Amino acid sequence: MYDEADLESIREAREAWAETTLDPALEDHGERKADFATVSNHDVDRIYDPTDVADLDYEDDLGFPGDPPYTRGVYPTMHRGRTWTMRQFAGFGTAEETNERFHYLVEEGQTGLSTAFDMPSLMGIDSDDPMALGEVGKEGVAVDTLEDMRVLFEGLDLGEISTSFTINPSAPVIYAMYVALADERGVPREQLRGTLQNDMFKEFIAQKEWVVPPEPSLKLVTDVVEFATEETPRFHPISISGYHIREAGATAVEELAFTLADGFAYVEDAMDRGLEVDAFAPRLSFFFNCHNSLLEEVAKFRAARRIWARQLAEWYGAEADASRRLKFHTQTAGQSLTAQQPLNNVVRVTIQALAAVMGGTQSLHTNSYDEALALPSEEAVRVALRTQQIIAEESGVADTVDPLGGSFAVEALTDEIEAEAMAIVEDLRERGEGSIRTGVLEGIREGYFQREIQNSAYEYQERVEAGDAVVVGVNEYVIEEETGADTLHVDEERARERQLDRIEAVKDERDDAAVESALADVRGAAEADGNTIPAIVESVKAGATMGEVMGVFEDVYGSYGGEAGVR
Repeated sequence: MYDEADLESIREAREAWAETTLDPALEDHGERKADFATVSNHDVDRIYDPTDVADLDYEDDLGFPGDPPYTRGVYPTMHRGRTWTMRQFAGFGTAEETNERFHYLVEEGQTGLSTAFDMPSLMGIDSDDPMALGEVGKEGVAVDTLEDMRVLFEGLDLGEISTSFTINPSAPVIYAMYVALADERGVPREQLRGTLQNDMFKEFIAQKEWVVPPEPSLKLVTDVVEFATEETPRFHPISISGYHIREAGATAVEELAFTLADGFAYVEDAMDRGLEVDAFAPRLSFFFNCHNSLLEEVAKFRAARRIWARQLAEWYGAEADASRRLKFHTQTAGQSLTAQQPLNNVVRVTIQALAAVMGGTQSLHTNSYDEALALPSEEAVRVALRTQQIIAEESGVADTVDPLGGSFAVEALTDEIEAEAMAIVEDLRERGEGSIRTGVLEGIREGYFQREIQNSAYEYQERVEAGDAVVVGVNEYVIEEETGADTLHVDEERARERQLDRIEAVKDERDDAAVESALADVRGAAEADGNTIPAIVESVKAGATMGEVMGVFEDVYGSYGGEAGVR
């Protein structure tokens, strides 16, 4: 982008500046600390100038919004044309209680729904299972049968609303219930919009929720991708999630590298199934964390788009622009929230949300300030949503596409993050002898991902304890008085009783022979290595429960041993 003579002139001017201006200032009063780094411990230089981006090719590396490699955004007008989807995560207690929260959020201006499930639902266990005791409705909504799904979306138009489901091992069952509910209401499947998380690789890497081993888990993920490509073409069948990898302690670079590697692995599996990359890739979506280091996060998002666009074309032959556009949802960093001085979290979340918007997110969840203490209260949820609305309507940052593009610091960080992330992805590809899918599976078996994340988490905690990384209210600016907030109380016993009553009623009223026949079809599809989703849809329509369907998979594929997730 710069003439070599100009660059040399800048280098000489910088040396003169350092000698005549900088050095005297450093001798006089120095700087706040010896080393400056991001949350991920990525070194931050004092200043950046054109010499830091001397190798940047504008057309090949940046281009314009809406054009490959999409560094500057996947759409020409980005948030000038339409703001991101404001999608607050919600779910607790019973389907009735969560339905009430959904309606509240829509009335307050939310533009998309995001569903949190309780642990039994996440693990494919029914509420009346002894393993579910003490967990029903505790950290999300309990969903056991299609009847729960009916109640959950009462008064909401499935043909109009976009719904996200944060669920993984049992994602095929939840997706089947949503499809079945649409069929029941007469909503054409092709009108359904939303996103299913359905990312089992990140479960084995970071979140540790699983039922069956990695290989059949991958098979079920691809079943959903294949079915959705044909039946629900506006629905995202997978949200490839770096969020939980980052929450487990990974750096920004590791989050990006591991997430993109997972994405490439899913592409390879779908293509091996016989799907054309341009048939399914446009509906793949991503889910990233956004932490406190604003410039690093913006650079991470820009690097993600560039890598995906280039490698999907180079490695997998994607030709359609829609296949090469990396579209993503962002959630602000849960691990950054503190129970100490919880109102400080409003500021943290605002910084993180700004980074997500300036980084070009398509959808955003802003955490509530009380989430380090409990499930969010209505007031805290409203403040979190208003944070997005103020950014959209009052800050002006959404008025310019890629507003930090061209910043020497951001462009240099984007290049550095891209190079470091690609080195990790290439290593995984080499581990798999040319297959990233094989490399990821091998990395899971060997514990590679877990070790890398654990090391990064340990290094960060050491920095906090040494005071090198300041967490306001925790290791600096600490106050003695009580700063607790009013929190949401979920009546767990009441939630469990209502849930047990509903599941009992469903079992009493259903045709047991029809359920057994439908579950036999699920088993047959699994044993024949066929697509299981059509049979799951029919089984939930017949009244089969979440636990009954997942029990079939556990019988066919076996359980997976590990630190968690074994029933």
